[in-house]
Amino acid sequence: MHTLVRRYIKTAILFLAVGLLIGGWMLVRRELYGLYPNAYEVSAHTHALLVGFVMEMILGVALWLFPRPSKEDLRYSPRTAEWAYWVLTLATGSRVLGELARPHVESRALRWVVVFAGLAQAFGLLLFFQTMWTRIRPLGSKAREAGGERF
Repeated sequence: MHTLVRRYIKTAILFLAVGLLIGGWMLVRRELYGLYPNAYEVSAHTHALLVGFVMEMILGVALWLFPRPSKEDLRYSPRTAEWAYWVLTLATGSRVLGELARPHVESRALRWVVVFAGLAQAFGLLLFFQTMWTRIRPLGSKAREAGGERF
């Protein structure tokens, strides 16, 4: 398993832990103290789990399992896949922390951090799939489908 694949997957597991901690904290506050989570806490929890855990896990597994780039493929770039990792990871971490801080810090700058982090998450995901696009191709399945095999 390549280093970047391991990084995506291990980072996904760290975001899972963060999401579970936030969820547990919200559960204890709600059930024991009657304090329901606000929209920022729900958003932080959601982004830690869905973008941080689920998407980073999907990207890591895709990077690992998709067919290798063909020798003529000039579009795939391991460097771009790494850039996508850093953009997505830093943006998701910033988004989670920014959302958790929002109820306690009234700052226009913090609002911009959350907005920029959210847009950077989208950019990181698009960047990853832009470089992976050419790796989504048939290999052996094309010949099997031509022979009448159904999946």
